[in-house]
Amino acid sequence: MSDAREEPRFTDDDYAFLRHVRFGELPPAVRPEDRVELTETDPGRGAPGTPSQSWDLRHGA
Repeated sequence: MSDAREEPRFTDDDYAFLRHVRFGELPPAVRPEDRVELTETDPGRGAPGTPSQSWDLRHGA
């Protein structure tokens, strides 16, 4: 028996159109001369700071 409520089948072009309708135009790409290098200033949250502070999940420490 065939399912009476069959899902519509979309092509890649249909999906591209629907994405464009939903999200609009993409912003322009950032030029290489406008890019900057990031420097992390905050330590990672929840990550061990030194090897002596490493996580020991097997023992629940």
